[in-house]
Amino acid sequence: MKVLKIITVLMLLMLMPAVRGQQFPMYSQYLMNGFLLNPSYAGSDGYSTVGLTVREQWLGFPESPSTYAAAFQTRILRDSYITRSTSVRKKIDRPTKGGRVGVGGYLFSDRNGIMKRTGLQMAYAYHLPLSEERQLSFGLSLSAYQYFVDINGAVMPDDVNDEFLNNYDQVVYIPDANFGISYATRNYYVGYSMTNLFRGTLMIGNGGDNGHSQLGHYFLTGGVKFYIPETEWMIEPSVMFKSSDMLFKAFQMDLTARVYYMQDYWMGISWRTNDAIILLTGLKVDRFYIGYAFDFTLSDIRSHTYGTHELTVLAKFGDSPRRYRWINKY
Repeated sequence: MKVLKIITVLMLLMLMPAVRGQQFPMYSQYLMNGFLLNPSYAGSDGYSTVGLTVREQWLGFPESPSTYAAAFQTRILRDSYITRSTSVRKKIDRPTKGGRVGVGGYLFSDRNGIMKRTGLQMAYAYHLPLSEERQLSFGLSLSAYQYFVDINGAVMPDDVNDEFLNNYDQVVYIPDANFGISYATRNYYVGYSMTNLFRGTLMIGNGGDNGHSQLGHYFLTGGVKFYIPETEWMIEPSVMFKSSDMLFKAFQMDLTARVYYMQDYWMGISWRTNDAIILLTGLKVDRFYIGYAFDFTLSDIRSHTYGTHELTVLAKFGDSPRRYRWINKY
């Protein structure tokens, strides 16, 4: 119990300034969760998609971080899509004059010890077809969330007089915005996004002396698809770079490789710098996509936890000719 008290106090002292520099949720299955990180993916594949993501980090550790997100996205189609066969094994889906706008939104709830964040984000994306197999997308999202500091849940000595506890409001409301851009072809893709464009300057309910500023977060993703000729196998290495306004102090990289069979089953492994080795697996059943990730922590905390678990379930609606089959399968 004494160790737990010390850890709780240290986390409080470290995280209270981070209220001004909002910590963005972490996702291991960023390929399935692309829309959660980059608004330009909203409706990118033409499907109407609903999904749920549950992430429990450092399971077994008291007050460990957890993330829940329920999302919806779709392409606004004014005209039908045309499917044209170019070979026995390949089809190209080409849109008519309409169907360039994608919209989406998601509800989220994050908890990290005594820190809780609950909110809503709405996204708008515009997809510009450059050719039959190339697409450039832009996205903008608006978010609003409540940040709650549960001081009553802190285990601290009665005589502690901490300036952050005295000056910070337990509940604040923060509107903000995010931006993203992505480019995709049948064989490779790249995306860039940044969050907290307003840096928390519109914070509502802040009556203390703590500042209004928040840190912006940046995500750069990319991957290549290698289709093995005359087989149903595909190999996809990918990478994600994450940072914030603190730049190199907050820099992190996820290096991932996944193998697909018939695009209905996949397995993979990922390495997150200075953090974890991640095992990935998933399958497609009819219109449902199920993905699971297990993070094996590399730090000393691994002896106190059962690892990190992340489950994603998606359901896609819409006939297959509505979409570009080569774009962001999920």
